[in-house]
Amino acid sequence: MKFEKHFPTEQLKPYIKYFVVSENELENEYKVFPSPELVIGFQYKGHLKTIKEKNETNLTSSGITGITDSYKIFKNSTDIGTVLVYFTEIGFTHFASHPAYELFNLSLSLDTIFNKNSIAEVEEKLAIANTDKLRIKIIEQFLLSELKDNQTDRLIVEAIKLIYQNNGAVRIKELNEKLFISQSAFEKRFRKVVGTTPKKFSSIVRFNSVLDNLNKTKTLTEICYENNFFDQAHFIKDFKQFTGDTPENFKRFL
Repeated sequence: MKFEKHFPTEQLKPYIKYFVVSENELENEYKVFPSPELVIGFQYKGHLKTIKEKNETNLTSSGITGITDSYKIFKNSTDIGTVLVYFTEIGFTHFASHPAYELFNLSLSLDTIFNKNSIAEVEEKLAIANTDKLRIKIIEQFLLSELKDNQTDRLIVEAIKLIYQNNGAVRIKELNEKLFISQSAFEKRFRKVVGTTPKKFSSIVRFNSVLDNLNKTKTLTEICYENNFFDQAHFIKDFKQFTGDTPENFKRFL
């Protein structure tokens, strides 16, 4: 199995965190947990499915997954190869005219967002590309061709920064006061750019902070209170929504 990270060119750095080239020779079923960014996937070989309540749905070879508030289950075919594009939190809206919230909890074909012929051209080039470097270059050329001259919403950038500084444990009312904006106006702008509400985004950031801490020697009680959960019941409830498992069971298999 291969899972290698590659970083974008300077022009794309404000919008793309990194690319991942992933390959697996074996059929595999796996969970993907909520993360604070939208992700594009290009399968250059093999196929991918989503599984929900034991129902399998085939995904197109080029797709996009919005921010989610629960885990998703995927199943890959044998001999699969994928390039994943991880956007920065504000990155998606610099390429698409769709507001990011329209993708919330969805995995869609990429041609619902971009021109069908452009996607087909990328797929054809990827099918004959024989190196990871060339695959990344093909996708970067596509992204640069779609890059729009949009102005970055600096207030939302600042809000994201404050949320990360507090590991997601921040009251939205405090953000409104610090940023001198009403709650309704803030939420509308945040959802458009980021893809979900500030509250839900904060809970996803906090969840990922918890995941990072689970790999350490801290107890679950310490992790619970360090991440400002009201009590262990709230901690377990949130964790189970995001992973489908309790923190105790999850940590056991790390």
